[in-house]
Amino acid sequence: MTFNTGDTAFMLIASSLVMLMTPGLAFFYGGLVGRKNVLAIMMQSFVSLCFTTVIWYICGYSLCFSGGEGGFIGDFHKAFMAGVGPQTPFAGSPTIPELLFCSYQMMFAIITPALITGAFANRVTFKSYMLFLTAWLFLVYFPFVHMVWGNGYLAKLGVLDFAGGIVVHNIAGMAALASVLFVGTRAVKDPLPHSIPLVALGTGLLWFGWYGFNAGSELKVDAITCQAFLNTDVAASFAGFAWLVVAWIFEGKPKFLGLLTGSVAGLATITPAAGYVSLKAAVVIGISAGVVCYLAVMLKNKLSFDDALDVWGVHGVGGMLGVILLGVFASKGINPNGADGLYYGGSHFFMIQMATIVGSSIYAFVFTYVMLMIIDKITPVKVQLDAEKAGLDEVLHGEQAYEGGL
Repeated sequence: MTFNTGDTAFMLIASSLVMLMTPGLAFFYGGLVGRKNVLAIMMQSFVSLCFTTVIWYICGYSLCFSGGEGGFIGDFHKAFMAGVGPQTPFAGSPTIPELLFCSYQMMFAIITPALITGAFANRVTFKSYMLFLTAWLFLVYFPFVHMVWGNGYLAKLGVLDFAGGIVVHNIAGMAALASVLFVGTRAVKDPLPHSIPLVALGTGLLWFGWYGFNAGSELKVDAITCQAFLNTDVAASFAGFAWLVVAWIFEGKPKFLGLLTGSVAGLATITPAAGYVSLKAAVVIGISAGVVCYLAVMLKNKLSFDDALDVWGVHGVGGMLGVILLGVFASKGINPNGADGLYYGGSHFFMIQMATIVGSSIYAFVFTYVMLMIIDKITPVKVQLDAEKAGLDEVLHGEQAYEGGL
């Protein structure tokens, strides 16, 4: 089999970019927490990089993309990559090897559960996190990948999600909300991010990697790839500036952290729509993301939900908003393989997207909460008060990011 070298090279780069997002997330979260908890939260991202790869090779890829047509989960026919060799084409995009598609999707599987960790920062034992990581992949992530991207139930209904508004951001955000409600508030709250420059570094890496995340989801190089690429940048830019302006109005000063957080909200919100909407729609989606996600974070604060790093407000609400706006602005004039949204007369498609986002939100929330209840019976989920006061870097891992850990 002779593959298209351009498409293959592009997807290798896209896979590498998405992989880079997990270290980027680690820096983003690491800068937001206090100095005594930097390594603990960064390790939660990096351990997913290793452990999720192990699960993906054993059976994760197979459960997502093997068998189960029209169903809720795949089968084990491709466990341990059985039947997938270097010359095997990927059926969904025959110009690239299936091994490459497997690698690309593996990077999505790595970062999605890592997103959740920002919600319960400084409060969770490492043993319980490893159990959570494993169970969440099998019970939440793998089913949604199969249903949306693996020719499963939601795909048959006509649900669209270009790069992960449902599959990545919404379910991770709702899982974060469930985690916050189960684990409870921090006894010791860091008053300020310990390193905004570290947050900026993480934002830059995430933004850079997001081009592979969104543009790469076309799985080849064509006009849609370019559309998704530019939509990604435009939405992030408009969202970052919108958040900056709104925060400036409410808080009295233009804050760098707000600009960074707003940009990430825009990236999350455009993700499901990147390859299906026009550039003008991307502008509207970006502005909406900056305003709505900021208000969601304010609501979270008012309700006293201790979502430490605003995972629900940025990723949960951003993913939800992006899926809804995809239902409004999707256009077959942009992508013939997509659909026409409400703005173009596609009321049925809009209702499908709305119903799916409600269903996925409830599923991810309930399964995550119940999962944590069960894990807590096996091993305590929340760290002891003394450990929280001392910092998780030293107590859980015997290491310190900075001399003295202060």
